[in-house]
Amino acid sequence: MKMKNPPVNSLSLELLTEFSIGLEKLEIDRGCRGLILTSVRDPIFSAGLDITEMCGKSAEHYAAFWRAVQEMWLKLFGSNMVIIAAVNGSSPAGGCLMALCCDYRIMADSPKYSIGLNETQLGIVAPFWFKDTMTHIVGSRVTEQSLQLGQMYPAPAALKIGLVDQLVPEDKVQSTAATVMAQWLSVPDHARQITKSMIRKPIIDRLVKQREADINNFVSFISKESIQKSLLVYMERLRQKKQ
Repeated sequence: MKMKNPPVNSLSLELLTEFSIGLEKLEIDRGCRGLILTSVRDPIFSAGLDITEMCGKSAEHYAAFWRAVQEMWLKLFGSNMVIIAAVNGSSPAGGCLMALCCDYRIMADSPKYSIGLNETQLGIVAPFWFKDTMTHIVGSRVTEQSLQLGQMYPAPAALKIGLVDQLVPEDKVQSTAATVMAQWLSVPDHARQITKSMIRKPIIDRLVKQREADINNFVSFISKESIQKSLLVYMERLRQKKQ
């Protein structure tokens, strides 16, 4: 599955909805046992949540958007398929979350690319289930430091802390993902799926039980005047960079 939402694969409401529908179709297709998730082109795997979806909109829109983000995570993190992230570009915030949901992460070994949950740099807060996902991968101390500082890790640093599993040359990302996929698919599906569910279900259940409260918290937070101002400042900074 190749993400294609120019210019930076922002996770818009439309993309998130299409992604969840596509993933659900693959999940029920018994002929599909695994999925490689990547971007249609570098230098961006995904720039994360579309800021325009969180700025200057109604409370109803914010709620619909956040529900779509939750749905993407629930389907990706809870998938029965083997899912491998072929990270062929930078992957901040929501893009990093998508990669963290996968079973294995292969990243292009390039000084141009970095990955991390950098929400605090935008003046917003990664919710508890973003935190839980990162903690699941790299542990509590690294997660605490990363989330407080909004750190973006260059590829070698990401490998060192376990944020990604393997670095390969840029032109080998896809072929390596196919090789790794073959290794994972050599394990009997039922045994692997039960093991995955055993480990991930408590994390998934935590969001499921608090889903509506999490949406309400997001709407309340993102609607604050101070948060809207922070997002507008960040968007203006992005516009100036493009000029």
